[in-house]
Amino acid sequence: MVAATADEQREAFVGRLFEATLGMFDLLCVYVGDQLGLYRALADRGATTSQELATAAGIHERYAREWLEQQAMSGILEVDDAATAAGERRYRLPAGVDEVLLDESSLYFGAALAQAAVACALPIHQLLDAFRTGDGVPYADYGADLHEGQARFTRPMFEHLLSGWLGGTPQVHERLQADPPARVADVACGLGRSSLAIAIAYPKVRVDGIDLDEASIVRAKELLAGSGVEDRVSFRHADAADVGFSQRYDVVTIFEALHDMSYPVHVLRSLRGMLAEGGSLIVGDERTADKFSLDAGPVERLYYGFSVMHCLPVGMVGKDPAGTGTVIRSDTVERYAREAGFAEFEVLPVENDFWRFYRMSR
Repeated sequence: MVAATADEQREAFVGRLFEATLGMFDLLCVYVGDQLGLYRALADRGATTSQELATAAGIHERYAREWLEQQAMSGILEVDDAATAAGERRYRLPAGVDEVLLDESSLYFGAALAQAAVACALPIHQLLDAFRTGDGVPYADYGADLHEGQARFTRPMFEHLLSGWLGGTPQVHERLQADPPARVADVACGLGRSSLAIAIAYPKVRVDGIDLDEASIVRAKELLAGSGVEDRVSFRHADAADVGFSQRYDVVTIFEALHDMSYPVHVLRSLRGMLAEGGSLIVGDERTADKFSLDAGPVERLYYGFSVMHCLPVGMVGKDPAGTGTVIRSDTVERYAREAGFAEFEVLPVENDFWRFYRMSR
């Protein structure tokens, strides 16, 4: 194979940056359509003019027209007749695309990725300072779009797949079904989608969702109302290391949060203390290659993007932080578990494109 010349590499890289810029603007415009309800209005109305969309969504017609044209140019929306006068063109959501942009319970739901991307860019100037100083960027500084986008992205997995994850661990599955009813602590629960899913999948259990982010817990309590499991789920803005949580739980879970923590060993040690005799800690975190590799694939590339922009900065807050980052490998998780004093550690045989699962016990 002949190596590319410098001129060829230059041309290819310029093209790549151009395509990335197009993708960035697609994400930002998807965010606009998602947040302003434009896709919902299109789905409800069918073929729609810019004025009709503006009226339905409560926005200005000129903005509606420009957004519709951008969406059509990007191939996201279809237009009945592009040659028609601007105000008379009718736009529609293609079949299948509506599910990706609107169905928040679907495993294909993708609008949350746009929301997460916007959130990651929000504190960009703080991030630049953090690069220079070695400090971190607090989670709260990423705003509501971060915890809302993260919760929307993971919701379908929790609702459709969580029972299978836990069901693949007989020891945990049996305890969650047994009497007396199991106590579960869902640590770093965020907006509580995982807590609700556990309670729905296992009708006997009681679940305490615990998170240090107050804004997330406020939203979790709002989502709890009308869920049908209000009598078995509670949410607390608290530190799970508080002594009041010691040795109370048969199962403790922590989903996609260990890599964000400045002091993961301290946290795992605290969670170990929360377990009752015979209890298990289930950790779900990123599925990565065993070691750094240039051919690890697009998901790992995505993880590195999130890591630079969000996960590493929030994990660098405080004195002498671990600074794990999104690309947390299984040997790192095992090292943290051993340092925290867990006697048993295993990688669970659960298949998932995004996450790897671990069980730890005292």
